[in-house]
Amino acid sequence: MRRGGILAVAAGMTLLGLAGCTPAPVPVEQAEKICLGAAYESSAGPKTEVGFGVGNHGFRGGYVSVGMSADQLMGRDPAEVFARCVMKRSGQMPQRPLYDQPGWASR
Repeated sequence: MRRGGILAVAAGMTLLGLAGCTPAPVPVEQAEKICLGAAYESSAGPKTEVGFGVGNHGFRGGYVSVGMSADQLMGRDPAEVFARCVMKRSGQMPQRPLYDQPGWASR
């Protein structure tokens, strides 16, 4: 086999391998349920965690952790985050907007 043919076969095998890594689309209803969490994360405030340690000899140290999602930092609307997530997971737009989703108002 010539060098060009070997490269073409190798490139084809690589593309087939990468195609297998793509998750299969899920039904839009399931994607909407999954993506409610992503929308909630983008609408919630920063997450904080504080801890400290005490040992036999008294105070050992502590820490403070603050976390924010990229969507929070970018100031994205939770409805936009929800629609983008549903489209990514199902290949379809949501059947209902975020604010009409069951359970959204209770969050």
